[in-house]
Amino acid sequence: MPIKIYKMDLSPPARSVMMACEVHGITAEMIDVNLIEQEHKTPQYLKMNPLHTVPVLEDGDLIISDSHAILMYLTDVYGKDDSLYPKDIKQRAMVNQKLFFSNSTLFHRLRNITYYVLIEGMKIVPQRLYDDIEEAYGFLEEFLSRSKFLAGDHMTIADIAAISTVTSLLYVHPHDSKKYPKTVAWIKEMEKQPFCQKYNAPGSALLGKLFNEKIKS
Repeated sequence: MPIKIYKMDLSPPARSVMMACEVHGITAEMIDVNLIEQEHKTPQYLKMNPLHTVPVLEDGDLIISDSHAILMYLTDVYGKDDSLYPKDIKQRAMVNQKLFFSNSTLFHRLRNITYYVLIEGMKIVPQRLYDDIEEAYGFLEEFLSRSKFLAGDHMTIADIAAISTVTSLLYVHPHDSKKYPKTVAWIKEMEKQPFCQKYNAPGSALLGKLFNEKIKS
């Protein structure tokens, strides 16, 4: 029985899991959950995931409702080697650190804007929220000034997690490419990956389109 992924293409965390499935060659049943239509708050969905978020992985009797935990699980189970999520304790710790940065800083600052615009109907975004994103860009540039990818010199699941959020952030608050050259180089490297072109680019563009429509309406 194939695993099930409950997702919405607008969601950066969901896209990261979709990309991971593609990377690992996983046959998964993709089930759409429309957050804007409140499909994530049905009794059935809440029973599965009380946090009412996407993505959710269902693998037999196992249910995981955090994208970063899903990335770890999928890579441990289906990874062809340990390059994307090293087994070496110190190397894995660096990947974990960047996964948590992706979640607590990058995605958190994106959601602080997109949730209230797309779900709550906010029309004017406080400048401080844009400033928070700008600060996050600075953190990202510093990390990428130390290595080609977030957790070292080769791609890991931390990069897969982060690229889905960063490309979405750029639609909400474009950055100055001259100010963040390392970030620009990293984005270009990630965007040329087939899995990124297949799943991330369309979802990011859709999120950007909807966001700008909501802001201007």
